Amino acid sequence: MTFDTKRWVKPQDLNPSGTLFGGRILAWIDEEIGIYTSIQLETPRTAVRHMGAINFVRPLQLGAIIEIGMEVQQFGNTSITLSCCVRDTHTHKKILTIDRIIMVALDAQGNPEIHGKN
Repeated sequence: MTFDTKRWVKPQDLNPSGTLFGGRILAWIDEEIGIYTSIQLETPRTAVRHMGAINFVRPLQLGAIIEIGMEVQQFGNTSITLSCCVRDTHTHKKILTIDRIIMVALDAQGNPEIHGKN
């Protein structure tokens, strides 16, 4: 798994309990998989088709630095299937895992497009 993206947990990222808001980390993952798949499939447009079970393993506190890892599981004709792991950069303990994310390449009209990668 490749861990290319790092994020610092700042005050605006916290929920009322003082830990990283789940929606914030999912937004970071969504942005990262969009960038990652756009590069992998060499297309400017991709979209999430499916995201499997999201496993929140442990909470994070203010000041933590995370890294988001992606790994290609499979290429389809119009899609790419990934897995994702978010971990603490200092301890390398898992924070969140997603076993299956399917992203689809899109044409200019928003329809699935064959990408030609394998």
